[in-house]
Amino acid sequence: MKSGSDPGLLLAEDRGAVRILTMNRPDKRNALNTALTRALLEGLRAADAAPSVACVVLTGAGRGFCAGADLAEFKDLTPDKQRLVNERAELTMQLHLVFSKMAKPVVTAINGAAMGGGAGLAIAGDLAVMAESAHIGYPEIRHGIVAAIVMANLVRQVGRKHAFELVSLGEPVDAAKALRLGMVNRVVPDGDLLAESLVYATKLSSAGSEAMRATKQLFHEVADLPLEEALKRGREANQRMRAFAKSMRSLGKP
Repeated sequence: MKSGSDPGLLLAEDRGAVRILTMNRPDKRNALNTALTRALLEGLRAADAAPSVACVVLTGAGRGFCAGADLAEFKDLTPDKQRLVNERAELTMQLHLVFSKMAKPVVTAINGAAMGGGAGLAIAGDLAVMAESAHIGYPEIRHGIVAAIVMANLVRQVGRKHAFELVSLGEPVDAAKALRLGMVNRVVPDGDLLAESLVYATKLSSAGSEAMRATKQLFHEVADLPLEEALKRGREANQRMRAFAKSMRSLGKP
């Protein structure tokens, strides 16, 4: 089946409880124009809302994962196109935010180059699997622009020193270094990428939906809280899950 506001731009395939979303602009290395950005946001939200889906795998068609923003869309900028710039900036922000708002986990399968906004997508998932030949980087500064929206997540994932090196030098890193930096969870041979990503996704799918929802919510809440407040949120989450388990037992459910 297909998904997204333009059904050709984002392909969706369900394998059991796992939905595979594939960015489908291979001739553009899956560069993010407004239509693909919107399709991704809608596709992720639809997967999160689908009762039959427990986990999502996000990857790219062809040789690249995602080349980042498609700047050709804004060539010869006019006042009308300035509105498009503002619209896409909002869509981009919502796209990078949606991963943390979803109740269901997302595994990114980085099949090739992930640059700029594509690098942001690659590390935005809950887990990331990277092909040995793939590279990831933030080259914006080399083009006189700023790795703006993707910077917030990058700093949270790899720490200040590594993040600043990535955005200030603009040099891509290979899969081995991405693994050392903590940008990805696993590096695999190119031909094994989808299979290994599905292994992760299937394991994640086996968790109870309420437990996974609570885990993701708490995980993202405590990441930016002081220790005492984070511990209090953890206590509250435990109380909610105990109450949920008790209600399930009263209904005769395991």
